[in-house]
Amino acid sequence: MNEHLLIERVRAGDDAAERTLYDTHVDRIYRLAYRMAGDDDMARDFTQETFIRAFRRIHDFRGESAFGTWLHAIATSVILNGLRKVKRFRQREADLEVAEGVPSERTNLDPDLRRKLHQAIDDLPAKYRMVVVMHDIEGYTHEEIAHALGMPPGTSKAQLSRARARLREALSEFAGEWAS
Repeated sequence: MNEHLLIERVRAGDDAAERTLYDTHVDRIYRLAYRMAGDDDMARDFTQETFIRAFRRIHDFRGESAFGTWLHAIATSVILNGLRKVKRFRQREADLEVAEGVPSERTNLDPDLRRKLHQAIDDLPAKYRMVVVMHDIEGYTHEEIAHALGMPPGTSKAQLSRARARLREALSEFAGEWAS
């Protein structure tokens, strides 16, 4: 079904349309929340809060961007504010790719490299980590990231470049393996 029609039906109070819209976007919001929080319970809370806010504010959606982009802007705000409140994001122990029940691509990385990569991503400042997760892991374009985070696309590109430079530095001991 056309997403614009679903949105209009949600605005009119159609619970089935709301559920369809939710089902369409919940996995991607959850994966983003999980990868940023590293905790299933927090990710579920952030996902739920994102949809509560979105459906409360559905009348504010103007359709100037895709609904998913608008929803991710809300999710980004919810996640970053939630992480600031609990201040636990630096103490994560969960593997970034173990999002329960959500499919993810698995690669055959060296276990030490995988651990070091996850730690390097965890150690990035929140703004860099968010851009890396959204672009390199979730596949968002710089335009979508810019809209979601309220920045120009060039800033998203610059932050991704800086984040990748920090990751290269943190992973330099493995550089010989990549060069061969």
